[in-house]
Amino acid sequence: MTKNQAKFAVPLVAVLLGFITGAIIIALTGKSPLAMVLAMFRTLTGFDLTGRTDFNPRYIGEFILQSMPIILTGLSVAFAFRTGLFNIGAEGQLMVGSLAAAMTALMVSAPPFILVVLSLLAAMAAGALWGAVPGFLKARFNVHEVVVTIMLNYTALHFCNWAFMTYGTLDSVRTADFPAGVTLKSVFLAGITNGSRLNWGMIPVALSLLVFWFIIEKTTFGYGLRAVGFNKDAARYAGMKVERNIVLSMVIAGAFAGLGGAVIALGTFNYGRILPAFEFYGMDGIAVALVGGNAAIGVLVSGLLFGMLKAAQPLMQSQGIPREIAGIIQSSIVLFVAMRLGIESLLSLAKRKQEAGK
Repeated sequence: MTKNQAKFAVPLVAVLLGFITGAIIIALTGKSPLAMVLAMFRTLTGFDLTGRTDFNPRYIGEFILQSMPIILTGLSVAFAFRTGLFNIGAEGQLMVGSLAAAMTALMVSAPPFILVVLSLLAAMAAGALWGAVPGFLKARFNVHEVVVTIMLNYTALHFCNWAFMTYGTLDSVRTADFPAGVTLKSVFLAGITNGSRLNWGMIPVALSLLVFWFIIEKTTFGYGLRAVGFNKDAARYAGMKVERNIVLSMVIAGAFAGLGGAVIALGTFNYGRILPAFEFYGMDGIAVALVGGNAAIGVLVSGLLFGMLKAAQPLMQSQGIPREIAGIIQSSIVLFVAMRLGIESLLSLAKRKQEAGK
């Protein structure tokens, strides 16, 4: 099997095995795996194959909504991976991005459209700054980025809650609503999806995918970042600024995740939230990056897949299937992707047997 064939085949096999694992577990609990399939199909298309209800586009809108922030955290993790770094801090970067977007929307006076743009930029800047810390410590003192980013996730959670409670809290759960017009919400998108929360956050997500692809695949700057990831000593010998590139990689990765926080704050809720615990967008982003092969198109497809699994949970619960099944499927997919070499060997063996039988 060629490298390009394996690049596409392994994730597909991993996804298939993940769903089979979920189906087996559902069957062991005495429920029908078909109910899981029907729930996922309805989430993905809006059609109810049982015929009990009509087509409902709200499910499609909610599944895309769930996908948007994890596509952005997936891009964050994937960008770091492509440059030789492991960004486990996308969760914290997303939270500080949400804080920056919310505070900008609440405290800055500007026309609504300008304020939305400023809020998005503030979120990216906050995420970039949060990413710069582990990048600098890695470049300057060789402190492992995994340790620092994990610690900064907890720092971000408590810092954001403190900031909201001190400067912008309406009650113990949320801030006041953002000013009129300062939102990514869309009456048009809600209308065509039967009242879903789908919003214009799709635009920054699409632009982020294009930016990721362009930087990594089409620029000498991206080549320099990847070269540092492949071999720091060789990159330094070639005259590249290794330390600078390490910091810039984490800065850009943080900006992607910070933008995810803005999409949630300005699009999904339209207010800042005090969180009792992590929402695990960053962990989902790691899974999305791994399944997507750290490529823009792969992150898009795997992000939509994981968003569909999240959005299908209420439907599965209504059929008596525990919502944790979706998490089991996600974890199984990641596990099988991690078993890449084994899957490649099995696929190659199957191909050789097929050729020998001809």
